[in-house]
Amino acid sequence: MNLPSQKPSSPASAVSFPANDAPGLPALEARLRQDLQWLCLPAKPWVPVQTVDGQQVLDVAIVGGGMGGLALAASLRNLGIRARIFDKAPEGYEGPWATTARMETLRSPKELTGPALGLPALTFRAWFEAQFGLQQWEALDKIPRLQWADYLRWYRKVLGLDVHNHQRLLDVQPRGDGVVQLELVDETPGSTPRHYSVLARHAVLATGRDGLGGPWLPDWAAQVPRHQWVHSSHEWDGETLRGLRVAVIGGGASAMDAAATALEHGAARVDLLIRRNELPRVNKGKGAGNPGMSQGFWALPDEWKWQFRRYINVSQVPPPHGSTLRVSRHANAHFHLGAPVHGVQPRGDGSLRIDTGKGPLAADFVIFCTGFRTDWGQRPEFARLAPHVRVWGDRFNAPDGVPDAELLGSPDLGSVFEFQPRIPGSLPGLERVHCFNYAAALSQGAGAGDIPQISDGAQRLARGLAAGLLAQDVQTHYDAMVAYAEPELDGTEWTPAVFPAYEGESEAGAPTAVAAQP
Repeated sequence: MNLPSQKPSSPASAVSFPANDAPGLPALEARLRQDLQWLCLPAKPWVPVQTVDGQQVLDVAIVGGGMGGLALAASLRNLGIRARIFDKAPEGYEGPWATTARMETLRSPKELTGPALGLPALTFRAWFEAQFGLQQWEALDKIPRLQWADYLRWYRKVLGLDVHNHQRLLDVQPRGDGVVQLELVDETPGSTPRHYSVLARHAVLATGRDGLGGPWLPDWAAQVPRHQWVHSSHEWDGETLRGLRVAVIGGGASAMDAAATALEHGAARVDLLIRRNELPRVNKGKGAGNPGMSQGFWALPDEWKWQFRRYINVSQVPPPHGSTLRVSRHANAHFHLGAPVHGVQPRGDGSLRIDTGKGPLAADFVIFCTGFRTDWGQRPEFARLAPHVRVWGDRFNAPDGVPDAELLGSPDLGSVFEFQPRIPGSLPGLERVHCFNYAAALSQGAGAGDIPQISDGAQRLARGLAAGLLAQDVQTHYDAMVAYAEPELDGTEWTPAVFPAYEGESEAGAPTAVAAQP
């Protein structure tokens, strides 16, 4: 059997809505332009243009054009900072929404403003109502996944963000001369691949959920022939599973989405092998969803950061209600709780024997829905950074005495999402590389990727970058202030007065005339 590969989804929305009182996108876009004009946004560029090695230096280079990268680029643009995004995907397929994501709808409430940056006309709701009207908005339960992808395409277009697609990152090289050098290859279809370098004052890794690694697999995955498994984060086509017995490893949201995709494409049987005896019922993270966490998590003491993130890891996040029903409505879907997998044995007939805590199970194909981990070995483009980046495990001991490999491997970031060196001075310029992806969660909270906090995270990082750029060029800005010579008065606005004579007092108290000074 060939490794399944999923073709990108159609840009068309998953659900079609009739237009009622919808004013249309042109009217919304005019409103957005007016809002920006009223707010005097974007600010004029103010960062001095630099040339190094005969090449103009970008203010900020952003690797990744998904939701996080777009929100950050828009935030920087509003502050007058020039940013360019590089993404390996085709235009409109950045991020997971139209490729590897398989949920029918987002789990986030539809009212969340996401990457709108405080601009009402930039929200998903405004975009939706402009096309389909208020009545359809009120009837909408959750946001269809492919409509969210369409919204992000519009977001990029209406803001005119500078995004370069088909650009694959090869290397990130901080330098001691105040720039970061990115090595990329232009893989635009129809052209010969071209290697080139980009220089930037700062580089931001907006690389999404897999962040600084990729899929996590249990040790026994090595026992499964490579052509008989995928990870939920891979691109694969559900049609290739038709007629097969499929084992799904895991019980989270991605497991439900993968199982449903297999079932809807005609899998003969789908068995979900879930280590826990019960599925979690409560999304504990929602209990800490407030502006204080969004604005202040990054400043909490380390012990509190650890306690929050550790509790969420232990509690786990339940799969969405609708996603679970999407699986259980199929008679050939089987939920096996308390069924950890101990090993796999390939059989002579091409099938697999999966040994579980409840006994052996026959399957033809395995889908690992086991999440992601920071794993520098999966990201050769970050190989230069990996030995030098300080992680939490380098300086922090778990207070409960129970190690958490995921948390201990998280990068120990500074206040502006910047990497910090394991050994000071070992890689000059490392602090100019910023981690704006899921790996930042322990240091910075959920502002680097989750829809509820993405605007707060992007704006906070943008403000930090602005502060850093000012400090780096402070002498230049001071000299510009001193040299500034645009007059606001030309001397004709007043007439010099003749200074009046002063009448003093004599010793006896009588007035004494005092001659005016010439």
